[in-house]
Amino acid sequence: MENLYQPLQSKVLDVITETPTIKTLVLKPPQEIPFKAGQFMQLTIAGIGEAPFTPSSSQYDLNTMEITILKAGHLTEAVHELKPGDWVGLRGPFGKGYPMEKFEGKEILVVGGGVGLAPLRALLYALFHNIEKYKRISIKYGARNPSELSFRNQYHKWAKLPNVDFECTVDRANGNWDGKVGLVTELLENTGIDLTNSFAVSCGPEIMLKFVTLKLLNVGFQPGQIYLSMNRKMSCGMGICGRCNIGPYYLCKDGPDMNYAKIQQYPDVFG
Repeated sequence: MENLYQPLQSKVLDVITETPTIKTLVLKPPQEIPFKAGQFMQLTIAGIGEAPFTPSSSQYDLNTMEITILKAGHLTEAVHELKPGDWVGLRGPFGKGYPMEKFEGKEILVVGGGVGLAPLRALLYALFHNIEKYKRISIKYGARNPSELSFRNQYHKWAKLPNVDFECTVDRANGNWDGKVGLVTELLENTGIDLTNSFAVSCGPEIMLKFVTLKLLNVGFQPGQIYLSMNRKMSCGMGICGRCNIGPYYLCKDGPDMNYAKIQQYPDVFG
C-alpha cells in the first residue's frame, strides 16, 4: 500500500527567477506523478518543514514538475535558497482539481493575482491542450507592480492561440510600464463573456478573491459559475488535521478549487 506520508525525494533541476519574490522550481521526481490541474503537492525540505503548493506545469508533461513559490515565510525562504542539484520531498497529489468536464463547450474567464497565476497556469495548459473543446478562454491578471508579473515571457504566446485573449494590469506603475494601471477587478467590467454559457475561475490572495467574487456577481455571474482556488491553512492534505475547513468542506479534500455556491453561506469563506 502506498504510504501517503512518505515524500518522494526529487532533484532540483533548475531554479527560475520569475520576479524578485517568486521562483519556479523545476523538479525531477524519481517516478512520474500523475496529477490534475488544480491539485496540490506537499513539498518538504529536510530539517525545515513542509507546505502545500500547486504545480504550475502541465499535467500532460510528467517528465518534470514545476512549482512556483512566493517567498513569504520560513519555509519559502529556504525554497528560494535552493539551487540545481539540491533535493526536496514531494507528497501527493491531493485535492480534486478543476472540474474540466464542466468547462467543455463553455467560455472560461480566468482571473489571477500575483503568484495566483501559478496554479492557473496548470489550468491554462490543460485548457490549451484541448483548446477546441472551449468556446473562449479569457485571461485577466493583476500584480502589485510590473516587476511582480509572473511568466511575462509567455503572455504573447497565450494571446496568439485561437479564441484566447489576455489582459493584465498593475496596482502601481513604475519604470517603463505603459500598460493598464488599476486593480484586476477593473478588467472584469466589460469582458464580453457570454454569461449564459461560461465559468469563472480565480486564484490569488484572499482579499483579491473576495473582491473578484463580488465583482463577478455584480456583472452577472451566478455563484455556481464561480470557482475559487483556495489553499489557506492546509497542512496534512488529507482532511485529518481539521485546519482548512469552510463549513463542512475541507479545502484539501473537497477543493482546493471550490464552487462558490457551495460555500457562500459560511461566514469564514474569505478568512
